[in-house]
Amino acid sequence: MAKTTHEQTEPPRSRWRLIGPGLVVAATGVGAGDLVATAVAGERYGYTLVWAAVLGCLIKISLAEATGRWHLATGRTIFEGWRGLGRWTAVYFGIYIVVWGFVYGATAMSASALPLVALFPDGPSLRTWGIIAGLLGLVCVWFNRYAVVEKLMMAFVGVMFVVVVGIAIRVGPDSGALAAGLVPTLPDGSVLYTLGLMGGVGGTITLAAYGYWVTAKGWRGPSWMPMMRLDNRVAYATTGLFVVAMLVIGAELLNAADLALSQGDRGLLDIGDVLEERFGTVTAKLFLIGFFSASFSSVIGVWHGVSLLFTDFLGHVKPALSVPEEDRERSRPFRAYLLWLTFPPMGLLWLDQPIGLILTYGVLGAFFMPFLALTLLWLLNSDRVPRQWRNGPLSNVMLLASGVLFLVLCVQQVRDLPW
Repeated sequence: MAKTTHEQTEPPRSRWRLIGPGLVVAATGVGAGDLVATAVAGERYGYTLVWAAVLGCLIKISLAEATGRWHLATGRTIFEGWRGLGRWTAVYFGIYIVVWGFVYGATAMSASALPLVALFPDGPSLRTWGIIAGLLGLVCVWFNRYAVVEKLMMAFVGVMFVVVVGIAIRVGPDSGALAAGLVPTLPDGSVLYTLGLMGGVGGTITLAAYGYWVTAKGWRGPSWMPMMRLDNRVAYATTGLFVVAMLVIGAELLNAADLALSQGDRGLLDIGDVLEERFGTVTAKLFLIGFFSASFSSVIGVWHGVSLLFTDFLGHVKPALSVPEEDRERSRPFRAYLLWLTFPPMGLLWLDQPIGLILTYGVLGAFFMPFLALTLLWLLNSDRVPRQWRNGPLSNVMLLASGVLFLVLCVQQVRDLPW
């Protein structure tokens, strides 16, 4: 008989070897655009915004922990929780996940293609590499279940982490300035930029997928709560080190070279050029491999995690399309959304300068995070959750603060549109 989400299973005593879902959600949330934003923060403000990057990781820990706690404490998915708040959540989420998937598919494929074009300048075009990246993501998820996806993601996380942290060490951080950067300081004109750094790195719709990955891992019931929390903290501690490493690269490499990065993901190619000039071709190519690992890990993570979200959404909106939890990764709704992420967005790759695409993706991302933070705040303070697993004061403060932060960023994204 198949296990249900309500079934109690006991975690083993040795927990470290089980870490995985947290790294999947953290790595999926760190894309090429986040690397650029973090490097630019280092280039513009040196080490003064280290504290903002660390605080941003703490915010993501609180959001992912709240999502995982909901799944384990109630035995229900996050979408079931949203449905309990009213039909408006299904309308909001349904429109969002369809439009976001179309825009993100093109963005992710393009970001994965950029380092491949730089690594193989005589090879295929950006569009061709983008299509190849999308098809590879489709194949990786279509023919495999979560266990294999997790192993693939952890391999990319390892490459990304070792390359970026290794380069940061080679560049040579100023340890005194790095320590001083942990003290909150706001340089002139940096308020909105600081908020963006706190909210942007590691924060996407895939934070909502964390509970689905926890369940796919086989963690069911409150007895797995300590394991989930360890998994989540280790993942975002790793992300925090990664973010600080990118700040170091920006502060020590770009600031010294007085280099302003290109807009968007192409800014990482500028970093590769500076690394080649200073350390040689091998270091530059290693950085491009790390760039590809960050981008393509997001492709795999989104293709899998958001397809699970869509499958759950469709099963609740149209009960006739509902599938058992153990069959979701082989279901028609799951595979239909995989195809939606992969093929329709390929048409957007023919836009030479997709400024509208970039703006749309930024605004769409800004609209989801306050929804997630504030609905989790609502759900986890209600009688839908057993009393012992409801929010404590710290969780309430973190979720409320993150909700306000993301609302501010959302308003700013809309204001920045070229009306």
